[in-house]
Amino acid sequence: MSNIVDGPEVECLPIPGDPDRVQILTSRDVPLGGPRAMVVHRTLPQRARSLIGAWCFADHYGPADVSETGGMDVPPHPHTGLQTVSWLFEGEIEHRDSLGEHATVRPGEVNLMTAGHGICHSEVSTPDTTVLHGVQLWVAMPDESRDSERKFEHFVPEPLWVGGARISVFVGELLGSTSPVSTFTPLVGAQIDLDAGASLTIPVQLDFEHGVLVDQGTVTLEGSEIARTEMGYVGVGHSQITVQSSDDTSSRLILLGGTPFGEELVMWWNFVGRSHDEIVEYRQQWQDHSERFGEVSGYTGAVDRLPAPTLPNARIRPRSNPGT
Repeated sequence: MSNIVDGPEVECLPIPGDPDRVQILTSRDVPLGGPRAMVVHRTLPQRARSLIGAWCFADHYGPADVSETGGMDVPPHPHTGLQTVSWLFEGEIEHRDSLGEHATVRPGEVNLMTAGHGICHSEVSTPDTTVLHGVQLWVAMPDESRDSERKFEHFVPEPLWVGGARISVFVGELLGSTSPVSTFTPLVGAQIDLDAGASLTIPVQLDFEHGVLVDQGTVTLEGSEIARTEMGYVGVGHSQITVQSSDDTSSRLILLGGTPFGEELVMWWNFVGRSHDEIVEYRQQWQDHSERFGEVSGYTGAVDRLPAPTLPNARIRPRSNPGT
């Protein structure tokens, strides 16, 4: 998914419960596309919290009626210095990239693309898709790895049942379930489905910070209520976190975590770099059809590729989290 819209960011604020442990990240709505644009709820990045671990971008969308929104049709666009993690709840998306990979993103199956030095790809919902619903996530790559070769991986996690919770680990390790997809810093990513009234205490890494993004229902995180499209944040230093679904309905959430990412990032459009000048260079290389990104074959749409937006007049400032 292309990060094609700029806009105001929102503050990260304490929520009722234990303010020393939980903060709320309120999403902002971002339309992707034209008059019938599909709206996504963006929780990362924002002003007070740019990352959770190396997770630097989180879009949550749907359930969207394709007959009303037109679905997803994102022409070939570039990436550098990051990994994309595609995870669906409903619908299907056709993926094509400059590695020559042609794959289908399906519910419960993770597709992870490593951009590294550079890659481009397209994303189009399939003709049979009537409802589109899922998350698109980005992972920032550390300096020593961000110029690595492009790569594409697919994995179908086996769900794990713990009491009234169903857990699918798509990145990293949790509760003894491990995903084999490549990571360059310690990370975890999982879907957790809770029965109505169910509570789950999750053993976690002491040096991880975590975010709980609510897709369905209302979830209590460490005694603090989080509504749909919101993300609750818990910092490092805790050996476990507890999530609970409300008594009247089941809930679905995405758990993201990792060790704090100690490097400053410059993020603009679909690029993750370390300086304004790098971003300027990446943009020009994309406009010039550089081999850095390659070409996507087989995409048929109104345009062959997304042109890069105009750069801002001011220098793009680095992003980092408080205390890093």
